[in-house]
Amino acid sequence: MDTEAQPTERDRSSRPGTGAAEGRSRFALVSRITQWLPGGRISLTLLLCLVLLLLISTFVVRPFQIPSGSMENGLRIGDRVLVNRLAYRFGAEPQRGDVVVFDGTGYFGDGDYIKRVVGVGGDHVVCCDKKGRVEVNGRSVDESGFLYPGDSPSSVSFDVEVPDGTLFVLGDHRSVSSDSRDHLGSPGGGMIPVGEVLGRADWIISPADHAARLHRSAAYARVPAREGAHG
Repeated sequence: MDTEAQPTERDRSSRPGTGAAEGRSRFALVSRITQWLPGGRISLTLLLCLVLLLLISTFVVRPFQIPSGSMENGLRIGDRVLVNRLAYRFGAEPQRGDVVVFDGTGYFGDGDYIKRVVGVGGDHVVCCDKKGRVEVNGRSVDESGFLYPGDSPSSVSFDVEVPDGTLFVLGDHRSVSSDSRDHLGSPGGGMIPVGEVLGRADWIISPADHAARLHRSAAYARVPAREGAHG
């Protein structure tokens, strides 16, 4: 009978000094970095935190400060919101009622903007119906839940077809908002390409007394997809 001891996984992994050597190697690397870096471990910790924040801001969430009154009363000048940068990745797209931040360069003007999505690719958006309401794909929309008190849905008439891959966006404070209505004759016809959307505004984080979760408005929930629309 063969009684020769067979090596086991445990035998190989527990050879004297292996784990200690690896530990010393990692520790030595950290030590070399901290010796080279002014401020030592404190600077290294701050640097790692900065890199982590940069990665989060680039790929996960990004703070955005409200620059104007175009989204009042829900969003006031100076409010800071968190923009969910993952909301429209992995195949998801903006929906009617979402509040989105987008790069308006070449469409609205240089800079980032925040507006509400009223029409998506394939939609037919009209203002106004006999009761003065916005109509999407033949369905009148009650926007009273977020429209600025005293504002009408629009003082400007429009009748637009939203091309695939673009959005028709409006501010909640319609009387002071420069939005898709004001750029119908501009490049892009007032529509914002989905690719220019930076993310969805999900939270008001400051000031503290105005902090709140932002939800997609249900006002557009009953709007049907336009017959023959793609996507």
